Amino acid sequence: MATENLTPVLTVPEAARLLRCSKAHLFHVIAGKVDSLPPLPVLRIGRRVLIRREALLRWMECLEGREAKIQRGSGLFPLREHPDRRAGA
Repeated sequence: MATENLTPVLTVPEAARLLRCSKAHLFHVIAGKVDSLPPLPVLRIGRRVLIRREALLRWMECLEGREAKIQRGSGLFPLREHPDRRAGA
């Protein structure tokens, strides 16, 4: 597992393990069959499907940003005022 952190590309099973989802679900995400998620970009070499580690991290950051926007809009997690930005400071 230690060498996996150094590899620039991941197999579907490795990426699924990192995302803690099934390989089948990840294949659905890759194919764009999960309505609530953008497709995950992949490299296809013949029948082999590989995922660039950087692409996976960017995809996850995109999802995190989208979730944060939804949560702020829902009022569940209101933005806190930074102490240095108080009125009159």
